[in-house]
Order: sequence, then structure tokens, then C-alpha cells
Amino acid sequence: MSQGMRGGLLRRHRDFRLLWCGETAGKFGASVTGVAMPLIAVSNLHASTFEVGLLSAATWSPWLIIGLPVGAWVDRLRRRPIMLVSAAVSLVLFASVPVAAWFGWLSIGLLLGVALLTGTAAVFFQTAYSAYLPSVVEPDDQPEGNAKLHGSASAAQIAGQGSGGLIAQLAGAANGMFANAATFLVSLICLAGIRHREPRLTRSGHRSGSLVGEVGEGLRLIAGDPWLRTLALFGAASNLALMGYQSLQVVFLVRGVGLAPGVVGSLVAAVSTGGVVGAFAARRVAGRVGTARATLLFELGLAVFALLIPLTVGGAGTLLFVTGGFCVSAGVVAGNVIKAGFQQRYCPPDLLGRLTASTAFLSYGTIPLGALLGGALGTVFGARTALWITTAGVPLAALILFFSPIRGARDLPTSRQPEKCPRPSPGPDGEPAHLVDDHDRR
Repeated sequence: MSQGMRGGLLRRHRDFRLLWCGETAGKFGASVTGVAMPLIAVSNLHASTFEVGLLSAATWSPWLIIGLPVGAWVDRLRRRPIMLVSAAVSLVLFASVPVAAWFGWLSIGLLLGVALLTGTAAVFFQTAYSAYLPSVVEPDDQPEGNAKLHGSASAAQIAGQGSGGLIAQLAGAANGMFANAATFLVSLICLAGIRHREPRLTRSGHRSGSLVGEVGEGLRLIAGDPWLRTLALFGAASNLALMGYQSLQVVFLVRGVGLAPGVVGSLVAAVSTGGVVGAFAARRVAGRVGTARATLLFELGLAVFALLIPLTVGGAGTLLFVTGGFCVSAGVVAGNVIKAGFQQRYCPPDLLGRLTASTAFLSYGTIPLGALLGGALGTVFGARTALWITTAGVPLAALILFFSPIRGARDLPTSRQPEKCPRPSPGPDGEPAHLVDDHDRR
């Protein structure tokens, strides 16, 4: 089904092409928001460093609050309708921000509310999306599909983050939210055009099971499987550090380095080019050295360059920010491409929603904590010192991978190891961890 002679997946697979277009548009809009929301808080509302960190925390806190039950719900329902509803809700909420600004209703409280509600919609969308992709694309095409999706998401971040700063300068930060709302309209149109229809779910055992019991299955497997446990712990520690410094970078560049919003957007966009490189290097490097070794190379080797970020100063010194961020972005996205393939092949597709949410609860759950930590450290010590602390945590988190079974393996296990892959029956089920799409997160 995936032979090169048949052409690329985008050219020959209509439904994947629509899914890819919709997801890429959504990532572009989310990237505009990732720059516009902090700029609205800093420029329009004169928010404090802690309030900016709280804004980032509100976006990700729903993973802690509802992440686990959403996984079980997604496994009980068809995934595409969930994605459609989530995209529609996000469209309305993001469009409400500039409308509120026109009427003088804009406030930190309103921004926090929008961040919390759109974050809730994102939990449903991302969980359903992760479980939906394997039903659209054949197993042999999934590595190519993952690389294209992650690569295009990083490319969309480049355009979105650069555009976010420019839009904020030209039209005002609040009006930049219209760009995000428009991209969710594109996502809705693309998702509605997909012809593939999921079969009606009739899993008698789980349909009648306890929601708490189904949630517990995913958590028990993660605790009992060394591969899943390692990746989940790494995801949690890594995201704590990543979000810690990412929640500070706009404040640091604007107030600490003295850069204009348009320049900030351009620098963040330049950093995201690392994600494009990482997405398309992941398959080649993994094929040459093995998926486990490539994971260590990307997640630990490149993470050390995060320590260049706090050295950033004006002028040519901004290259330190770009270099450090580029390497971190490349490592995170490449690692996510490898882990996404591992996730989709390791265990049965009908468990992906529940277990994606279980691992996301552990991994994504530290993101709001990281944002709060970054804001608190920035308030107490200043943005630059806080960046030293949080960026140091990025390579330190990767030591979890180094002192794990991954260090002694060439490749991560696959579905060809049935003893590691429980069937959908009473007892623990399995699915691997998936680190935040960084940078794909947004």
C-alpha cells in the first residue's frame, strides 16, 4: 500500500490529504495564538510575568482535570464527530477575543477563560485525533504519515509564529486571534470532507464497563511496562522544563532583551524551523541507527543546546536564542515522530484513545505546572535567571531515557512482541507514551 512507486501519501490518499490540511491549518492558527495571547496580555493589559505564566497554565490544565476520562469517552465514541465539535467550539472562542476587545470587555480574566475552554476542546480533539489517524492510514503508511504531519505542523508553526508577531504589530495583538479562528474553519471544512467512516463501536466488554475501570487499565499498564513507564516519566519531566522556559520566552525577549513584537515573532518562527528538520530527519536517522538510539540522540544529545537560550542578548546575540531553540525543537519533534510510530504499532487501535489520554495525563499534566513554575521563578529571580533554571531541566529530564532499557536497545519494541501488547480483555491494556508535540504542543 505504501510503495514508493505509487507516489507520496499526500498525492494518492485523499482522506489523509484532507486530514493533513485540516491539522496543518489548526497548527498555524494555534501558533499565531501562542504569540498573540502573551502579547495581548503584555502589551494591551500590562500583565505581570506570573499572569502570563498563568495564561499558559490555563491552556494546559484541562489535561490534568479531564484528560483521563476523555480517553475512555473517546474509545466509546466515533472520533471524527468529536474532532468536528471541538474545532467548532475553538473557532467561536478564539473569535470572541477580538470582539471583546472592540467592546472594551477585554481582561486577563477573559483571556484565562478562553485559554481554559479552548484547552478543554484541545484535549478532546488531540485525543480523538491520535486515535483516529491509524484508522485512516494503513500500518505501512503510518511512518510516512507521522513524518508529514509532524513536519507540516512545524512548518505551520514557523509561518504562524512569525505571522503572529507581524499581525500584532500591523493590526493589533487582539485582532490576530481572527487568524486562529479562520484556521479552525478550514479544519472544519477539511474534516467534513473526509469520506472514511469509522465502524460503529460494539466492544461489548468495554462498552458496559466502568469508566473508572477503563481509565485504570491504561494507568496500570504504564506502571507495569518498563518502556511505557520510561517514556511517560520522561514526557512529564521534559514538558515541565519545556513549558517552564517557553512560558517565559516572550516576556524575556520583550522586556529582558528589548525586542519589538515583530522581531519576537520572527525569532520564535526561526526556532521552529528545527521542528521541520527534525520531522524529516527522524525516519532516516532511526532507519540508520535504530529507533531507540535515535530517540537518545534527539532527546538527549540536542537538548544540551537549550543552555544557549539564557545567554541571549540584543543584536547578534539573538543567534544564541535561535540556535538553542532550533536544536531543542528539532530534538522534540524528531522524538515525537519516532514515538508516534511506536504508539500506533505497539498495541491495538481500539485502545489508543484511552491510553493516549492516560499517557497524556502524565505528560501533558506537567505543562500547566511548568508554566506556573516559570512564572513564579521569573517573578522571584527575574526572567533570565528563571530561564537558566528551566532550560537546564531539558537535558536533565532526558537522563531518564539514558538510565532506562532504551540505552541498551537498538530499536523500540513493536507489535511483533505480543507479550508486551495486551489484548482488549479485562485487565491492563497497553499503549506507549507520547511526548507533547512540543512545539507540536501548540
